[in-house]
Amino acid sequence: MAQRLHLVFGGTLTDPASTEFADPSAIHIVGLFPDYASAYRAWKTEAQRTVDQADTRYFIAHLHRLLEEGQEQSPTRAVET
Repeated sequence: MAQRLHLVFGGTLTDPASTEFADPSAIHIVGLFPDYASAYRAWKTEAQRTVDQADTRYFIAHLHRLLEEGQEQSPTRAVET
């Protein structure tokens, strides 16, 4: 089975409705996970821990999609330069 790496990270946003971090150097890297299920558990733990902080949000990044960019049917959008 193919390895599907996921990154869980988060921090304080400039606005709760945005995805822009107030201080990118202070982003909390929770960790890298070998599958979505374990990444989701880590994300849920951090999201629940910070539930009273409306401007703090955590995300799951699908790193395996970045590794698949070279494939013709890649689910990752092309990067615009």
